[in-house]
Amino acid sequence: MGLSDFVKAYWRIILLVVFVGVALVALFIPGGIFADDSIAGDGTAAAQNGTVENGTENGNGTAAIVETDQGWTNLVYGLSLDGGTRVSAPVVGMTAEGLEIDPSRETEVTRTLRDELDLDRENVLLRQDDQSRTYTAEVFSENVSQAEFAGALQAAGVDATEDDVRSGVTQATRDEMIRTIESKINEAGLSGGRVSQADVGGEYYIVTEVPDWTPQQLRDQLSDRGIVEVVAHYPGENGTQVNETVLEQGDFGRVSPPEYNSERDSYEVPVTVVGGGQENGGPATEFQQRMNDLGFTTEGVGQCNYGNPNAEGESYCLLTVVNGEVVDSHSMGIDLANSMRAEQWDEDPRFTMGAQTQQEAQSLSINLRAGSLTAPLDFENDQSFTIQPALADQFKVYSLLIGIISVIAVSGVVYLRYADGRVAAPMIITALAEVVILLGFAAAIRMPLGLPEVAGFIAVVGTGVDDLIIIADEVMSEGDVNSRRVFESRFRKAFWVIGAAAGTTIIALSPLAVLNLGDLQGFAIITILGVLIGVLITRPAYGDILRYLLTDR
Repeated sequence: MGLSDFVKAYWRIILLVVFVGVALVALFIPGGIFADDSIAGDGTAAAQNGTVENGTENGNGTAAIVETDQGWTNLVYGLSLDGGTRVSAPVVGMTAEGLEIDPSRETEVTRTLRDELDLDRENVLLRQDDQSRTYTAEVFSENVSQAEFAGALQAAGVDATEDDVRSGVTQATRDEMIRTIESKINEAGLSGGRVSQADVGGEYYIVTEVPDWTPQQLRDQLSDRGIVEVVAHYPGENGTQVNETVLEQGDFGRVSPPEYNSERDSYEVPVTVVGGGQENGGPATEFQQRMNDLGFTTEGVGQCNYGNPNAEGESYCLLTVVNGEVVDSHSMGIDLANSMRAEQWDEDPRFTMGAQTQQEAQSLSINLRAGSLTAPLDFENDQSFTIQPALADQFKVYSLLIGIISVIAVSGVVYLRYADGRVAAPMIITALAEVVILLGFAAAIRMPLGLPEVAGFIAVVGTGVDDLIIIADEVMSEGDVNSRRVFESRFRKAFWVIGAAAGTTIIALSPLAVLNLGDLQGFAIITILGVLIGVLITRPAYGDILRYLLTDR
């Protein structure tokens, strides 16, 4: 038999071997099938800067963000197998929906709400529904009552009453927060973390799981909304200083890892401002023009004396502000000023944002990459759950032990059933190959594995061997098989039964996989993936193996 004939006859077995090989690479080779860990969501500024403060707090009271060691495989373990904390907290806010507002007054209404309620701009959100064209207004503050919110809407010329206001935020806001927290976890390299939403008695909670952290460390991180601004601090009238926001979070494009500036003895985050070189202007062009208008590129060069009362009315500073707090101040450099005066900087709009400590710089970089939380979380009414690492290690051992026992038990039953190594041995090997492929897939996508996922693997082994037994029984039930045509006829009958059972399983578990039902979701996803791998790869390969062993040709 030539090579082409061999491939044509046994391509299913070859496909199984290829998938097992790829799975082993994903499981054991550093970086898995992704040479660049950042593609798999694991590359972080913390790792690049050599931070080793896992499970500790940094100097300014926020939890240090580092990458955890995953051991000798690339598998990522969830809360139940790695230890850590789960915190469930509602979102602070109130909502008024179905508001009739002229689109031309959107900015005016937003500004009036901020002024009437004495809130910062990030705590007031007005968005238009794409279908109804009505507006939804949200405020994110614990200090505003429903009556005050309704009064502010009325002051803005909006027809609204207190009955139109409800507690809680919209689903769109919750979805944005979940995406942002997920981005923060990924940017921080917290392998095994996950974020979801839970409905508890009609109140929605954001559920965040992170390995190796205490509840307080996780609360500290989640309480940081990550709102980053660049504020111009310049002389005003009558010898006073004026603060004006000149760059906001959405104005930043590419963000590089923090770097240490030996001359200033501080850390800097190189960033690129979007919208440079546009004919109609953009954030970079507008920032350049504002720096020229305010005098930062002329008399303000090198004239930053932030916090010095003797320099009141004379200081030109660019302030890095995170969550309303100034983390760094610096003056306009001569090279940057020359480029802006010549109106050339916006063609390549790069500059650096400063921070005093490495932890602040890392946090700044993560916030710029991940974005800011739309609303704060209410930690006064949160619920936390912690699994100690020692207990999680016990769960790992027990899970491995249960897996081994399951394989031995299944192997024994199969051998007793057939007493034929030609049938039993390939069956066990194929079932194990299915588990290896599934583990490799989980490692490749960095899927956190917990006890529900372990239960899914055991279910996959059980259902997989059931299907293989159906194949063996159907092929051997009518006597010896001595030709390929007879074998394929019998195998086709068995495969129809297996396919129907697989479809039923997938349909039954799909709601659990799609709906956000906590730990049940992981069980359903693993089981469905296992069924698909079995039907598409391992069951056909087992059929080819049996055909080779049982037929004369």
